Amino acid sequence: MKGIILAGGSGTRLYPLTRVLSKQLIPVYDKPMIYYPLSVLMLAGIQDILIISTPRDLPQFQALFRDGSHLGLSISYAEQPAPEGLAQAFVIGKSFIGDDSVSLILGDNIFFGSGFSHVLQDCASLTEGGLIFGYPVKDPERYGVVEFDDNNKVVGIEEKPTVPKSKFAVPGLYFYDNNVINIAENIQPSPRGELEITDVNMEYLKHGKLQVQPLSRGFCWLDTGTHESLQQASSYVQAVQDRQGLKVACVEEIAYTLGYINSQQMESLAQDMLKNQYGQYLMDIVAENETGSAFS
Repeated sequence: MKGIILAGGSGTRLYPLTRVLSKQLIPVYDKPMIYYPLSVLMLAGIQDILIISTPRDLPQFQALFRDGSHLGLSISYAEQPAPEGLAQAFVIGKSFIGDDSVSLILGDNIFFGSGFSHVLQDCASLTEGGLIFGYPVKDPERYGVVEFDDNNKVVGIEEKPTVPKSKFAVPGLYFYDNNVINIAENIQPSPRGELEITDVNMEYLKHGKLQVQPLSRGFCWLDTGTHESLQQASSYVQAVQDRQGLKVACVEEIAYTLGYINSQQMESLAQDMLKNQYGQYLMDIVAENETGSAFS
């Protein structure tokens, strides 16, 4: 399975922070925001990843990750000149996806929870249909919302409904078979001129090939589109890390734990960060020869 991180958009809700800096490069506590979605794809076992961003911001992501080989990944890049919908990622990434299945994650979404790596690995084995998640929120009208019938069967998805039919929002993490390319190329732009991911999901649902997996209370899903939610996400990550002594979305640690890089490579990644706690954390992992229990 291939992976796509959609890190475009103008981030106007976060002005003035994002006037000259991509939203996905803003720090969420001690690491760039894009580390969080990247870590999700890595935990799913996906190593071939495409980052899609604006022409202005793409060089910054290239400077940050290069070709990804230092993390045992293959990272490539593509431009989205204008924010014309989430589903446009599959059109832009058509040649990258090739004949494979694909996972799309939004660059401003944060997921965390015990056992999530096992859930992700199961999702990454998908070969037919589409798979999305449902997460209970108190303000579902802000999101795409899953509608269930009396037998808890999914019967519809509405984008930002005025009167939501459930409290289950669809987070920005999606898994699809290769048919998603054809579907994305043939859906019509919405009234706001975008290729909507909800229309892609409805096409799968119409053919009985969409799975919706609810995320339980043990999982945390955060988006970071406002100043308030950005601060809340940083505070959450700090609290978890301070309490457990383990980092959330540390891509270097994940690469090391999954065997993508060895101890020498890990130490090399830590060298220019030894003056801060992040670099010391990486060195401690090597010294303690951790087995990856943090992801079980």
